[in-house]
Amino acid sequence: MAHSPDARQIDCSESRLAYYLSKARNVLVQRMDIAVKPLGLTSPQIGVILILAKGIAHTPYEVARAMSIDSGAMTRMLDRLEKKAFITRTRSGEDRRVIELKLTPSGESAARELPHLRDVVMGRQLEGFSADEVKALSSLLARFIANDPALGLEAACTED
Repeated sequence: MAHSPDARQIDCSESRLAYYLSKARNVLVQRMDIAVKPLGLTSPQIGVILILAKGIAHTPYEVARAMSIDSGAMTRMLDRLEKKAFITRTRSGEDRRVIELKLTPSGESAARELPHLRDVVMGRQLEGFSADEVKALSSLLARFIANDPALGLEAACTED
C-alpha cells in the first residue's frame, strides 16, 4: 500500500519518538542503578520504596498496580527487598487474606536518600537544558502519559 509523503514522514517521526522515549528510559535506569547501588537497591526497587514511604500503597496488589507491573514480578521484587531487610510483609489484623507492606528502618533511611540521588541523576541528565525546556519537556510527557485511558492523569507524578 502506497503512503503519501506526509504519512511516511509521520510514521518515521513516531518511530523515532518511540526509540527516543525507550532510550531515555534506559539511560535513566542505568544511571539510577549506578547511583543506588551503594544502598543495595536497583532502580525498579526504588519505586516500591518510594510508594511505601509516601503512603500511596500498602499491599502488594496496590504497589503492583501503582507501578504497572504484574503480580509475579511484584512478588519476586518484594522477596528481594524483604531479604535485603528494606521491607516487611505481615498479614492484616483485619483481614488475614491481605498482606501489608511496611518499610524497615533501612527502608525508611533509603527513602530519605532517594530523592537526593534522583535529583543528582536528573540534574546530570538535564545538563544544558534551560528551566523553560525542562518545564516544557515535563509538560509534554505528562500530556503523553495522560493519553493512556488506563492510567490517565493519576500516572503523572506530583512534586515532592
